[in-house]
Amino acid sequence: MKDIFAIHATEYETPPLSVASAPAVLKMLGEHTDFSQGLVMAASLSLDVRVAISFRKDSALRFHAADFNERKRSNLATLKYKKEDRWANHAKSVYDYFLKNFDLEPRGLNVTIQSNVPPALGLGVSAAINMATALALNTAFGLNLEHEQLAEHACRAQSQFFEKPVSFTNYLAMTAPAGRTVSILDLRSGKRRSAPFLPEPWMLLITDSKVPRVPVENELELRREDCRACLAVLDHEGKKTLRHFTLRDLDEIMGAVPERKRRRCIHIVEEIKRVAEAEEALNRQDYPAFARIIAKSHASLVNLYEISCPEIDWLVRRSGSIEGVLCSRLVGPGFGGSTMTILKREAMPAYRAQLEEYERIFGFRPVVHEVATGEGLRMLDH
Repeated sequence: MKDIFAIHATEYETPPLSVASAPAVLKMLGEHTDFSQGLVMAASLSLDVRVAISFRKDSALRFHAADFNERKRSNLATLKYKKEDRWANHAKSVYDYFLKNFDLEPRGLNVTIQSNVPPALGLGVSAAINMATALALNTAFGLNLEHEQLAEHACRAQSQFFEKPVSFTNYLAMTAPAGRTVSILDLRSGKRRSAPFLPEPWMLLITDSKVPRVPVENELELRREDCRACLAVLDHEGKKTLRHFTLRDLDEIMGAVPERKRRRCIHIVEEIKRVAEAEEALNRQDYPAFARIIAKSHASLVNLYEISCPEIDWLVRRSGSIEGVLCSRLVGPGFGGSTMTILKREAMPAYRAQLEEYERIFGFRPVVHEVATGEGLRMLDH
């Protein structure tokens, strides 16, 4: 990426006071269990969002998206959500929250946002903007908040500003330290723990299928509603989540709820168990076992949760036939989108040859992103 310090200085004729970076997040397992206080295995990536800020002498708020050369304007008196402000609303949400909750002196602000995170792949871009903004403001105002505290505040800021609940998953994942690790996110306790990622020569790819898709939130909400319907039968008092139940419990309500709804719940219950099993496999460096878990998860997304598509399934299936590929799986919200593939460097030529065949068959030119576990949430020095 270009030098954000120079971009900010050119844009506002003043150097940034603080510059922060927040990583993109890849949810490797358990992505759709968050509404049931589930477990998620996630990796903070080498891709990141960077936010630079400086104070102004007036009450104006200026926002610059360096990648798109777009600008938005506001001021302290009208610091509220505006649909037309799009990406700038995320930075605005954090500043509004900080001013209201930390008794800070309101000051005009210059903000520059820069990112190398591919959009629309479910890698947590909006959460990364919020987290980088929160860390930059934390430094500028000398608040000395820990990363875990920043995650809580940044998530709450987005929820309140946009007036809708936001999952804590991406925010919690971004608190992971630098290193070749993955995070196990316990969404019941709100805590994170680390597990070792596969060592070299294993590498991580995200392949964008380029399958066009409409907004998927309605489809995902239907699946969550199916799960809530099952839960109402399992838990008459309304005090539990699916995490409290087992496959045996779901077998006992067979016939009491439509089979489609029960299948959705089976995916959630088994997926939570798979995250715990995958953590154990990584801790004992049993990579074949880890690969089997990833394969079972993808099959469950296809057959039980039903959020995959033929193009994604083809990519996953054909990847599995290449020597040197450990595993592959749908990642992101589904209905198109991306696959995650773990493979050895020498398998890359065969993998790319497979993508040429994919393009001939389906007519979409996929894009491969080589990624690694990242440096974590951090301040940047010039």
